[in-house]
Amino acid sequence: MKRKLATAFLAAALTFQSPVAYAQQDSAHPAKSLPIGTCINLGNTLEPETEGAWGGAAAEQADFERIAAAGFKTVRIPVRWSNKTSDQPPYTVDPAWMDRIQQIVDWALAAKLNVILNSHHFDGIHDDPLGISDRHGAVWSQIAQRFADYPEDHLWFELENEPHENFDHSNLLETLAPALKAVRAVNPTRAVIIGGEDWSGLESLATLPLPEDPNVYPTFHYYDPFAYTHQGASWVAPDIPPPGRNFPTDEDKAQLAKDVAKIEAYIERTGKVPFMGEVGAYDKHISTKDRAQYHRVVREAFEPTGIGICVWAYANTFPFYDRKAGAWKPGMLKALGLEE
Repeated sequence: MKRKLATAFLAAALTFQSPVAYAQQDSAHPAKSLPIGTCINLGNTLEPETEGAWGGAAAEQADFERIAAAGFKTVRIPVRWSNKTSDQPPYTVDPAWMDRIQQIVDWALAAKLNVILNSHHFDGIHDDPLGISDRHGAVWSQIAQRFADYPEDHLWFELENEPHENFDHSNLLETLAPALKAVRAVNPTRAVIIGGEDWSGLESLATLPLPEDPNVYPTFHYYDPFAYTHQGASWVAPDIPPPGRNFPTDEDKAQLAKDVAKIEAYIERTGKVPFMGEVGAYDKHISTKDRAQYHRVVREAFEPTGIGICVWAYANTFPFYDRKAGAWKPGMLKALGLEE
């Protein structure tokens, strides 16, 4: 049935419009959203050059059982595909890597978790988006075919993480068109997720172009205020925020209120509910108690909007779970409204 419907959906999937062209949301019909709920990223696991290379560990089935038992509804799985893919047509993904990703998705689904499977750090796409788009699309064709018969209610595809540099709103849809076309060829109605330019910050929603496809959903990332969440973070050099920033200040509270209003306005304007695909605070100079406070404040602020929130991350940088202690870090689950 999916393949018979593909042609009809392809026409819709490949017709693009600017978000300003959306009609005003009809109050008689609820805005459309994915049932993401409380979500956690399997961060720094499958998106390094090799699995677990950035101080993490290889994923295990017990990880997903633990995540589900804690009360999370969804797991976002960032994956680096480009260095596991031939650089010549037909751009074949390493079969062993595809099998490994399938195993991990199977573990997550077996734990009754929803899964967001994405592409992370795809080599070259931020420097030369249109030059890489065919290769990127070929990879998504293989992903889509591998998971074509998986349940659409619980497995969703995010085409590329955090567009930035030369990958911006002027070429976003053209760059992602081969990937979306490949997905729709065998997954005509599966949820597809697209984030905007400038690392998919909240402000990117204001001008995010989306295809005329009822099963495409917007996402944004929230690491605000950056001077707090990334204090001492060496990877943002040369502009590393200095340690010592506190949260929330009166200015932070005022900005949060403005940011919530932006989400509410976006939902009203587009009829789509975005979700927060990443949010977190770096643990090098921020105590667990203060990180918990940050997550609680952000969650409570955005909760009335009904958006799903995916925290960064499970058990590495910005961790919620302490592998050495074999326990969730104190206060972190409670900050998300989960039981400890």
